[in-house]
Amino acid sequence: MTITLERDTSTGVAVVTLDRPERLNALTLAMADGLGAVWRRLRYDDDIRAVVLTGAGGRAFCTGIDRDDAARVPQPSSPYTLDDPLLAIGPKANDLWKPVIAAVEGMACGGAFYLLGEAEFLIAGETAAFFDPHTTYGMVSAFETIHMAQRMPFGEVARMALMGSAERISARRAYEIGLVSEVTEPGGALAAARDAAAVVAACPTEAVQGTVRALWTAREAARSQALAQAPHLVTLGNLPADRQAELFTGRRTGYRTR
Repeated sequence: MTITLERDTSTGVAVVTLDRPERLNALTLAMADGLGAVWRRLRYDDDIRAVVLTGAGGRAFCTGIDRDDAARVPQPSSPYTLDDPLLAIGPKANDLWKPVIAAVEGMACGGAFYLLGEAEFLIAGETAAFFDPHTTYGMVSAFETIHMAQRMPFGEVARMALMGSAERISARRAYEIGLVSEVTEPGGALAAARDAAAVVAACPTEAVQGTVRALWTAREAARSQALAQAPHLVTLGNLPADRQAELFTGRRTGYRTR
């Protein structure tokens, strides 16, 4: 099982865990489908009123899509369409309006931003690090950048995307720029997220979900328009798969953390 769901009906909080620590919780196609199923299930679970999303193992929240699985996704020849297996992995994409709090330990990069971009807020352990390696490997950061542009100042998300794998944002810097709402001691993000979720879950659920909808209404028009352009930008700007593979085999190991 690469996704686990833990329900605590005494608090009204569920914990969804990406459980593939040996691969840094990289997402497979099966996990992408499983996440959608979990969010849809939680829509109908009246005993659960708030959700925590986290990754197992402590080394990473999620490192995006597993490239072995990504290579199995055939793509149409038209630059105006794109089959992206991560498009529907987030709670909002599955019409779940119960609040979701992300607990981040270790690395969160690339496709992880599809999930973080649809959480209400983030709590991170002190050793968490955020980065977007797409440009380093000849890929357009479109969906990821759009999600993060809703959470970070423009200059910060631009720098993260354009610096690729050469630079990482520390948990402290993420807190300073508003990406993260709280920084805990290493390993403490999940407990802090559970506590926050329990407080939210104790409030009347109609008021909570109405507030979530109001918050997302404020940003949804710009986000939807931007996401509509993303498939064209990816198909036009990505290097061919064989050239991407060459860049991955020669990947750099050094990076700067700020």
